[in-house]
Amino acid sequence: MGTVTIGVRVPRRLKEELKALGIDYAREIREYLEMRVRQEKARRLVEEMEGLSREVGPVSGNLAAELVRESRDEG
Repeated sequence: MGTVTIGVRVPRRLKEELKALGIDYAREIREYLEMRVRQEKARRLVEEMEGLSREVGPVSGNLAAELVRESRDEG
């Protein structure tokens, strides 16, 4: 997996505080960005599922149980 550099401008005071506190800001930023990507993917997936649910509308009965039974019968 290749990497790229992302530049972020912060106040000098903030960088000095991070260094004084021994905070690995590169790791912190990487982890934060990875978390934000996961959150955004999840949010979009929920939106998509809600849209599909509105299109399909209400389902009568216990659909999950019926699907499990069908799957067992086929297997």
